[in-house]
Amino acid sequence: LQDIIPQPLLDQYLSMTDPARAQTVDTEIAKHCAYSLPGVALTLGRQNWHCLKDTYETLASDVQWKVRRTLAFSIHELAVILGDQLTAADLVPIFNGFLKDLDEVRIGVLKHLYDFLKLLHADKRREYLYQLQEFVVTDNSRNWRFRYELAEQLILILELYNPNDVYDYLRHIALTLCSDKVSEVRWISFKLVVAILQKFYANNANALGLNFINELVVRFRHCSKWVGRQAFAFICQVRMFSLCLSRCTFN
Repeated sequence: LQDIIPQPLLDQYLSMTDPARAQTVDTEIAKHCAYSLPGVALTLGRQNWHCLKDTYETLASDVQWKVRRTLAFSIHELAVILGDQLTAADLVPIFNGFLKDLDEVRIGVLKHLYDFLKLLHADKRREYLYQLQEFVVTDNSRNWRFRYELAEQLILILELYNPNDVYDYLRHIALTLCSDKVSEVRWISFKLVVAILQKFYANNANALGLNFINELVVRFRHCSKWVGRQAFAFICQVRMFSLCLSRCTFN
């Protein structure tokens, strides 16, 4: 029970997850319910999350991937509403389930991966370092936009981890993406590589930066294929361009 909105109205909303309603009223009713849930949660407030928790879990396990996809795209917004404690207790398990779902669902959490991870405590956030590698593998290898989105998110995520974690985990993903078959993915990955180098030197991790540069030289500069040597040239180009921008003063 709550006193924010009329209880019959809330009961009517919660009944949308009833399978019988989907068969007799509208097959899309569960999707509409999922789409509206963050707004309902914001109206009720985190103190009344218990009114929606069961409904959210039911929707998160709905057989229709469109329903789960809708929740995946908005889970970061719900995390802001609920706060870190409720997010860790009730949203993280569902988030982990979305990570193993279909690509159509995974793209929802991937597009806002940084927004969700930054809301977690550092120890909980660090657990996802082991799972980021799984985003490189997709159900359809032709889905290059998935890998492109991963590279974009990693550029943002760099600030959430220390240089050692970046070197041990994110560096491998960046190098893999730099060798992608699609040029658009490779190009955004070059920017990721430069961002990693800037991360190292900004945090005085010069040894890590030097090791990474040496690895780039061995892997790309001395590559037997022209595409590898071209990748090294593009990385240098991005790096020089970023240096020029950092030294410019804009009025």
